Amino acid sequence: MIEIHPSENKRTALRKIVSPIELILSLSVLFTILLLIARIEYTHDWSYRFYAWNLFLATIPLLCTRLLYKQQYGFKAFALIACWLLFFPNAPYVITDIFHFEQRPPVPQWYDLVLVFSAAWSGMLLGVVSLLQVESFLSLHWRKRYVRGFVFLSLILCGFGIYLGRVLRFNSWDIVANPQELFMAMLSRFIHPFAHTGAWAFTVLFAAMFGMVYYSCRYIGRSV
Repeated sequence: MIEIHPSENKRTALRKIVSPIELILSLSVLFTILLLIARIEYTHDWSYRFYAWNLFLATIPLLCTRLLYKQQYGFKAFALIACWLLFFPNAPYVITDIFHFEQRPPVPQWYDLVLVFSAAWSGMLLGVVSLLQVESFLSLHWRKRYVRGFVFLSLILCGFGIYLGRVLRFNSWDIVANPQELFMAMLSRFIHPFAHTGAWAFTVLFAAMFGMVYYSCRYIGRSV
């Protein structure tokens, strides 16, 4: 009879609660938060405090997809996918926070560079993994071409969502708190696309960039 050490039982139970990729993502986010805490403790400067909130928002899409696999294919699953799609742009949005990067003495510039890049990396990873999970779930129920179409549409909407947040300064909850202004801003860009070429250039380029990251991670994982 093989004796199982109690610590082995704890590790097995932990793996059932947290998958390896979720553990890596948690450590990635924690690394950024620890950098932020150390910076605040050293300088008493809260300049980068928004990273804590933005990374929290970036984890919501992953929480949605984690619940998705506990649901049967039906209304609840589609509700979770809709919720995921609403918050999905918050994950890659973190990369645009690099606009706030500048030398802020007495903190060394290289320290802030690590902080900003680690936050951007965490956001990109959270977005990639959540989209992979949605694609995997839909692949169980849809034909491949429909799944590919949904992924493509998600990337475009993600780019547009980042534009709404970074340029127009809307938030995900504005769909409830400020729906009229949000709807009119979106409508004007669809009705008069040539009057808002900057918006669509931003949308397409960010969608393309995140798409390249997504498919790179997807195929690198398969090939390895």
